[in-house]
Amino acid sequence: MEENRQAPAYGGQALIEGVMFGGRRHTVTAIRRKDGSIDYFHALKETSPVRQKLKKIPLLRGLIALVESAGLGSKHLTFASDRYDVMPGEEVEKKEEESSKLTMILGVAAVGVLSFVFGKFVFTLFPVFLAGLLQPVFPGKTVQILLETFFKLALLLSYVSLISMTPLIKRVFKYHGAEHKVINCYESGLPLTVENVQSQSRLHYRCGSSFLLFTVIVGMFLYFLVPTDPFWLRIVNRILLIPVVLGVSFEVLQLTNAVRNVPILRYLGYPGLWLQLLTTKEPEDDQVEVAIASFNKLLEVEVHGESVLTEPSPLSAEAEMSTVNL
Repeated sequence: MEENRQAPAYGGQALIEGVMFGGRRHTVTAIRRKDGSIDYFHALKETSPVRQKLKKIPLLRGLIALVESAGLGSKHLTFASDRYDVMPGEEVEKKEEESSKLTMILGVAAVGVLSFVFGKFVFTLFPVFLAGLLQPVFPGKTVQILLETFFKLALLLSYVSLISMTPLIKRVFKYHGAEHKVINCYESGLPLTVENVQSQSRLHYRCGSSFLLFTVIVGMFLYFLVPTDPFWLRIVNRILLIPVVLGVSFEVLQLTNAVRNVPILRYLGYPGLWLQLLTTKEPEDDQVEVAIASFNKLLEVEVHGESVLTEPSPLSAEAEMSTVNL
């Protein structure tokens, strides 16, 4: 997620029993432990002059952002999964607990940016083969591309709907909703209290879920610019166009966010918001508290530096060992 005109770029990601937020130079995760305490994890955003220049180039900046998010997100996801405990009141046997934990990790990674590039190959090529099988019945470039898009959209919606039905993934989606609510509350200029945050929408224009959907829509339009026959050439084109689709989709995401307050143009972002109805859930108050704690800690680190992470009060000894420079 990005900033309003004056504020720095703040974004987030739902994790296992917690939320990660990132600013200009720092990222912070807060997770809820079984005993009710909150643990924190901090990682610097590593950068270089070359990457800074590339992030100013349209199309390329989206790819750089994806790579950087994947690297940082994996660190925070690892921290959250290592600290994950069964919530109070849940009785789960050891084997079931380990299985549920693995299911949650895979689900979060698949929906998030961590496995997005790999998943993009699957979501891109599988619909191509399905459409190709129907080519004798539905020939023609336009029909084939529309079939591809239909299968791709159906695959995306089916997958998200399926994993959202599991209790553990539902909790992650609630944290996703809490993340959006905190950002919306902050951008509205309201104090970050549970009451104020809960009054906000769980949808946001800059969400990665919107980006996922935009890749489907953008891909459809770009495919009209390249041949679909012979079939082997269609496969090659789809693979070569993946970085283009990602880059253009990132720009579309930025555009829809920039015009979200324009009466007519705001509807451009609605398809992405509709998908978020599946990938976010209304959070509970204790989940909102974790999201607020994560965001407030990020604001402290952004202003005062990493020294605030060495203070004994907000962090447990175990968490302090984890807040090394990465």
